[in-house]
Amino acid sequence: MVREKVRIATRGSMLALQQSGIIKDALERLWPQIGFEFRIIKTTGDTITGVPLAKVGGKGLFVKEIEDALLDGSADLAVHSMKDVPALLPAGLDIVAVPKREDPRDALIIREGNSLSDLCNGALVGTSSLRRAAQIRALRPDLKVRDLRGNLDTRLRKLDQGLFDAIILASAGLKRMGWHERITVYMDPVEFIPAVGQGALAIEARVDDRRMLDLLAPLDHAETSVAVLAERSFLKELEGGCQVPIGGHASVAGKMVKLSGLVASLDGGRLFRTTRAAPVEDAAMLGKEVALELRGLGAGGILDEVYGAGVLDPGGV
Repeated sequence: MVREKVRIATRGSMLALQQSGIIKDALERLWPQIGFEFRIIKTTGDTITGVPLAKVGGKGLFVKEIEDALLDGSADLAVHSMKDVPALLPAGLDIVAVPKREDPRDALIIREGNSLSDLCNGALVGTSSLRRAAQIRALRPDLKVRDLRGNLDTRLRKLDQGLFDAIILASAGLKRMGWHERITVYMDPVEFIPAVGQGALAIEARVDDRRMLDLLAPLDHAETSVAVLAERSFLKELEGGCQVPIGGHASVAGKMVKLSGLVASLDGGRLFRTTRAAPVEDAAMLGKEVALELRGLGAGGILDEVYGAGVLDPGGV
């Protein structure tokens, strides 16, 4: 008897394989009679490493080739970092399960010091995200912010080599790699708002593959799905891939979901933020309402400025 094989599409970075391995292990426990194997795919974002994301397209760079494999049938499911997934998905594909979220907060890693205030005037901070850059500039306008690309281990190595005084990364990735001891400061997710979907994984599959939908359904975590739905609805309403520094973080308590949203200017000089709550069944509408409120507060001007200037995808990863 031939054993059924299920192919999991994933990027080949250490973190991507670690994250996909978490899903593979969970599926093997659920369905021991099925063989699960990786199909490692190099994405555009993996091949272009020496250029800021703002110059090459940002959101979507780390998922397109993987989605192509799903669409042509050479992969059965895909595992992404949710924050890399654009608000709009290709026809025929959907996020069919969202496992329980890891820590959504941003992490400040300082080479010498114990807090943001320990960084001296003019200290150099590295990040690949304009969302993080805008918020750190708002907190400390005296700091210098420079683009930092590369896998997690590469970014940490550049810090250790003295190329930066501090870097900002996602706590989730560091924790999944077992490197949480490197974190100097956890940034408050209401005050320093994370990327939409940060800390969550997205399991994507073909919507007409009923067999795969049934296999993946047990991996979905209800509270995380509600929170991510609110965040992605917010992002979609703003029509923001990563076109401007946009942040969104939702949390669920009982039957209510609370969402904090952010839109910032590229230089961090203008930050618009708000927080609203709604019943969990209204999560999608909550995202739209927070987006509309931010537009009314003045964020619409920033969106118009950046889109009008043709700035490409600089910010939420």
